[in-house]
Order: sequence, then structure tokens, then C-alpha cells
Amino acid sequence: MTPLLERSLARPGKPLGSLRNQLLRWLLIPLMVLVALDAVSVYSNAQGAADIAYDRALLASTRALAERVSVVKGKVVADVPYVALDSFETDTLGRIYYKVTGINGELVSGYADLPAVPANVPRSQAYPALVRFYHAQYNGEAIRIAALLQPVYDDSMRGIALIQVGETLDARRILSNQILFDTLLWQAGMLLAVATLVWFAVRLVLRPVLRLKVDIEMRALSDLSDVDPSLVHKEMRPLVMAMNGSMGRLQNLIASQRRFIGDASHQLRTPLTVLKMQTELALRACDHDHSEAAQLKAIVQAMSATVDSAAHLANRLLMMARIGHGGEGLEMTTLSLREIVHQVALEMALPAVNKNIDLALEAQLETMVWGQALLLHELVTNLVDNALRYTPFGGTVILRVTPPSAIRGALLQVEDSGSGIAEQERERVFAPFYRAASTLERNPGGTGLGLAIVRDIATLHGASIALSDSASGGLTVTLAFAQQG
Repeated sequence: MTPLLERSLARPGKPLGSLRNQLLRWLLIPLMVLVALDAVSVYSNAQGAADIAYDRALLASTRALAERVSVVKGKVVADVPYVALDSFETDTLGRIYYKVTGINGELVSGYADLPAVPANVPRSQAYPALVRFYHAQYNGEAIRIAALLQPVYDDSMRGIALIQVGETLDARRILSNQILFDTLLWQAGMLLAVATLVWFAVRLVLRPVLRLKVDIEMRALSDLSDVDPSLVHKEMRPLVMAMNGSMGRLQNLIASQRRFIGDASHQLRTPLTVLKMQTELALRACDHDHSEAAQLKAIVQAMSATVDSAAHLANRLLMMARIGHGGEGLEMTTLSLREIVHQVALEMALPAVNKNIDLALEAQLETMVWGQALLLHELVTNLVDNALRYTPFGGTVILRVTPPSAIRGALLQVEDSGSGIAEQERERVFAPFYRAASTLERNPGGTGLGLAIVRDIATLHGASIALSDSASGGLTVTLAFAQQG
């Protein structure tokens, strides 16, 4: 590769655009130039051939007239009958003029003012006769003249007579234009045929590349396996091999991050669990030993709350990290949404009883969705946990599962009788660590990650999420799953 080409390829700037279009341009534009040059050459050669043919006919007319020139009684005469003269003077495609000049330059017959032979016109080498061809102007028209030197003699004299026959260029121009039109028509047809063949050829050659593009686009997010280099042309294989190497490095990086998430989960949860157990033991000891127990119990309770908050935050951060990698390692399948919601309702029954909250489940019909069981369980848990946290003592929380219909997919609704969220804050609460003003009053130690996790899991499952006011004045979270094909 030349340095100039390397610099042009390496130079940053606007995108290169379509490979197919560039190939077509680089193939068809030079082809069009070559066809144009070929058309000019063909036209020039055809015009030269036409001139030779018309000059030969013009010479034949001159010779026919020369045969009628003779010497009679010491004078050069031209025996041109009226019919012959008429055939010389008129033509269907133009006019013909003639002139016969005697030995001494006298006019014998024809048009006296027909232009004379220029001095610098050479004799034609194409014919054995002493003939010269030249262009001239006559009566305001361009004409082509053949001048033939014809020997004449008798017993009394001998010399050279000059016979000139000229014709207008109308016939030649008509023939030249016809040749040009036929040439351009033929070349245009040939160019169109070649362009069509080139277009199909480029499309056929690029088909493996386009098929490779479609195959890569159809891959799952977690599929980083190598692409078979034999699927593309030899020139493209280094690119495919480089892409395979890049995906291999990316796969190693993801595996390393996955191991980090698992290790971090273990390392965070273990000491937090131990610390939680120690605070519970300390609280039990405080219940048995009343000396300075109140102050010590308050400190340990604060520690326990902090541990709960830290464990809750660690779990949610780790869940967000897993979701951020597209739920890698978690298999998507057809699941019962009613079963998942029922399981979460059982798990959250105790917190609901502790706050005297009526936790109801409305799910009469089986409802199947496409998703990942662990992530959907986490999604429902976050929604129910938020509802229980921000619903006052003695309130209600309703879990509602609606099967899909002809115009929509399955619906999951969590409705509470809490303080709700102001309409102007409903878009912002999905941002990580953002907390609405109404939630800060009821749960100052929250993390602000619950709805962010819910949104990310919903996006991963192709579902939409909306917030609205509930019938009891609280909040209703509606999750709409996509219709199954």
C-alpha cells in the first residue's frame, strides 16, 4: 500500500459511507469515461470511412465527366448531354457542381466561378489518378471538390484538362449525424447493460459481508463466540480474526467483572451478616442486664439499623451491576407472572403484618411472560417493599396481575394507600439515588435505588413502567409487558 493511500485511509473526517456505493462509483465512472472515449473514437473512424466512401463516389463522377472531354478541331470540348448535366446539378441530399477547364485555362463547360484548386493541396495517394480533394465555400455553402487532371490530345495538339466536381456536405452531415446517433445509442445500451451486471455482481460479492452483519445483529447480548472467518472472502478474514480477538478480550473482561461481582457479593454480605448477628446478641444481652441497658440498647439498635441499610444498599448495588451486564448468566424463559407475584407476597407477608397492612393479591388467571425468574422476583420484591415502606400503619397494598389481551401484553400493578409521589417528580424517581420529597419523611434511611432497579429490569424485559395515582390516594405502579408473538 502506498504512503499516500495509507494517509488518506488513516485521515480522520467524515464517515466513508457505503462500500457498495463506493465500489459502484469506482467501477462505473471510469467505465463511463472509457465508453465516452470509445464513442468519440468510433465516431471519428466512422466519419473517416464515410468521407472515403463519398470521396470515391465524387471521384467516380469526376471520371465519368472526364470521359466526355475530348479535342475537336484543336479545341477542348465536353460532350455533356442535358440528362447527364441535370444529374450532375441536382441530388436528393444536396447539390453537385462541375467545371471543365481547357489546356490553356479556358472554361469549357460548367460553373465558371467554381473555386480553383489551392496551391498547397497535395495529390491524393489513395487513387492512381491525378486527383486532389479540398474543401471550399460556394454560394454560401461548404462544399467538397475533386479536381482531376485529365490528359487530352489529337493529331494537332496535346495537353492536360482540369475537371472539377464539387458537392455540398449535406449528405455527409446526415450520415455523420446518423453514425453519431447510432454510436451513442449503442454505447448507452452497452453502458446500461454493463452497469446492471456490475450492480448485480457487487451485490453478489458483498452478500457474505451482509449476511455476516445480519448474523452478528441477531446474536444475543451475551453471545461473544468467534465468527467463522471462512464465511467471508479472503481479504475480509483478517478483519474477522481481529474482531474475534477483540471479542475474546471482551469476554475475558466480562468474566473478570462477573467474578468480581460474585466475590464482592460474598465479601460484603458475610461481614454484614456477622455484624447483624452480633448486634442481635448484644440487644438480647441488654434485655437481661438492665444496668445502663437503655443507652447501650439505643446504640446497638442504631448499629443494627445501619447494618440493615448497608446490607440493603450492597444487595441493590450488586443487583444493578448484574443488570448493567444484561443479566449475563441468567437464562430467559417463559414464566408464570402470577406464581412469581404470589411467592413475593408470601415473603413480604410478615412486614405487612407488622404494620397491620392489608396485603392483597388479585390474580385469578394464569399469566405467562418471557423473562428471567431471579430478575422478575427482584423487580416485584422492590415494588412491594417500597409500597409497604411508604404505606402508613393500617393501610392497604394490592398486587394485581392481568392476563394479556388482543391489544396489549400482560400487566402487573402494585397499588398502595401511601403518600404517593408528586406528578412533577415521577420521571426523576427512576434515577439512581434520587428520592422524592414525600419518601424522605417516611423513610429517611432509604437508598433511592429501588425504582432505578425496577426500571432497568423492566427495560431488560422489554416492558414499560408508569406511575399514577391510586384510588385510595396513594401510588399505582403499572408494568406493561410486551405482547408475545
